[in-house]
Amino acid sequence: MRRAALSVLLSSFLASAAVAQLVPPQNSRPEPTPKTDTIPAPRDVAYPGTIQLTVDASDVTRAIFSVHEHVPVSAPGDFVMLYPKWLPGNHSPSGQINKVAGFRATANGAPLKWVRDNLDVYAFHIVVPAGVTAVDIDFQYLSPTAGNQGRVVATPDLASIEWIANSMYPAGYFVRDIPIQASVIVPTGWKVATALRPSGQAGNRIDYPATSYEILMDSPLIAGAHYRAIPLSPDVTLDVIADNEQELAAKPDQIAAHQRLVQQAVKAFGAQHYDHYDFLLTISDYLGGEGLEHHRSSEDGTDRGYFTDWDNVLRDRNLLPHEFTHSWNGKFRRAADLWTPDYRTPMQDDLLWVYEGGTQFWGYVLGARSGMLSKQDTLDAIAATAATYSTGTPGRAWRPLVDTTNDPIIAQRAPQPWRSWMRSEDYYSEGQLIWIDVDRIIRQQSGGKRSIDDFAKAFYGVRDRDWGELTYNFDDIVATLNKVQPYDWRSYLQRRVYDLAPQAPLEGITQGGYQLVYTDEPTKWIKSAEKAGKNNDLTYSGGLVVGNDGKISSVLWDSAAFNAGITVGSQITAINGRDFDGDALKEAIKAAAGNGRAPELLIHDGDVYRSVKLDWHGGLRYPRLVKVSKGRGTLDALLAPH
Repeated sequence: MRRAALSVLLSSFLASAAVAQLVPPQNSRPEPTPKTDTIPAPRDVAYPGTIQLTVDASDVTRAIFSVHEHVPVSAPGDFVMLYPKWLPGNHSPSGQINKVAGFRATANGAPLKWVRDNLDVYAFHIVVPAGVTAVDIDFQYLSPTAGNQGRVVATPDLASIEWIANSMYPAGYFVRDIPIQASVIVPTGWKVATALRPSGQAGNRIDYPATSYEILMDSPLIAGAHYRAIPLSPDVTLDVIADNEQELAAKPDQIAAHQRLVQQAVKAFGAQHYDHYDFLLTISDYLGGEGLEHHRSSEDGTDRGYFTDWDNVLRDRNLLPHEFTHSWNGKFRRAADLWTPDYRTPMQDDLLWVYEGGTQFWGYVLGARSGMLSKQDTLDAIAATAATYSTGTPGRAWRPLVDTTNDPIIAQRAPQPWRSWMRSEDYYSEGQLIWIDVDRIIRQQSGGKRSIDDFAKAFYGVRDRDWGELTYNFDDIVATLNKVQPYDWRSYLQRRVYDLAPQAPLEGITQGGYQLVYTDEPTKWIKSAEKAGKNNDLTYSGGLVVGNDGKISSVLWDSAAFNAGITVGSQITAINGRDFDGDALKEAIKAAAGNGRAPELLIHDGDVYRSVKLDWHGGLRYPRLVKVSKGRGTLDALLAPH
């Protein structure tokens, strides 16, 4: 023992000597400064008093929101107000503190000293003098005035007003325990839609009854001059605010599809987790697009054409089924380590393959069952997803699916140079493929007696009208699946989600009655996406997506385009010596399959021009599903309306 101790001491001495040699002896060697968190931790106790919040959203010309809060305080000293940092639905610390300006704290009209916390810049310390019973907070939320600043939320015709961007809350409490009474001021003549029900209105100021800070943050507003309310059921309303009156012109068959969406969702889940629900749909070419879930509403933002160009906006028609599903999956049932007591506590995203992947799955299923999308369009959408993860995601060779659940925190949806190799939030659509296969397994193992609808009722359909949060973990998912249909679900999900999976989970398709193939004609789904994106999708026809202006927006890792040195951001200016044109590029790719001559592209990147050859000879290839089973396969059964 003594000899061993001497050996350890000698090793430690030699290691210290080695480290010392790394730093020149004359260099200073600082020690770390102790870090002390001075912000009170959240406690599940009632806040002493009701906050009064007023958001003046009338200055839509300059997109400036003016915020006033009257906050009761119970004792003098250091009082901390927090701006929301970790945002539900974003799964990341993406609160826009950089948009907050003009912060001022007063009491009885006199200014109070304040300082921003230098460990957590979302926190403001306010010095409260003795005898003060309430603090007044004022600031402006300077919302983006151009797309490169973030999502535009205000135009002269409409606005998206999120309380979570236009308020602060006192530290030290669960947000569900903080009472707050809110009011909003909008331009004269505007209508407002929200899951909140007003308690009164005076001119263009609308008051709402006191509720918890958590519920208020979960109840955003849309407002505008052009408004239409469309009842979908006794409990659900489609609230539409648009750039102009023409965009409100929903046809009866379009409304009927939305009504069937509500019916099919309730049939699938067997319960409702809201007392009433509002789709907050904005249709605008100027307001930023959006898809964000809430318990009793969803923020759904599309470009013009949602109703007026219905046949061509297929992807927009998937938006509402997806966000509606979140009322059950994500808002009511939420992963235990994703739920947090306030908006400062970090979220852990490892079960987003259930939260978002399951919602992606149900969004397409309910879309097909309701007729929001046709069955064929849904199959074409699934084909595009299957192609992405079987051919278009080589990054699966190094990165397991579960690791992509960290991307909301790692990347926060910033553009990527090599998405197919890096992977990015693949838990959405690869998760969708896994849940398609889960349904296939349940149906086949039970001889057609049970399906994923039984899992939906058992997992999401409990506690009708409860719109709190019922948390779960991985073991709960496995246990519920086993109650529905005994199977080795733990090992199955381990392989698919947590292990490296070189092969995409396509068994729900290939053993569900269909086969993934490639043809030289794009599906309607792909055509719709190309029209919306103003691009040409040649992902499987050389490995690139190129805009109608020649700009490259995507390059598939290790594809012909990749090997030619083409990168995202570069621009094709000429094809075989002629000016760039999307159709001409497609014709050149088709010709190369027959004559063997690779298209020659003139690439412009910065101030450099390069001539490269796209060494691809497989012609045009677009994914689609073809039916291979004689009868109704499990995928057919899954998409059939109830």
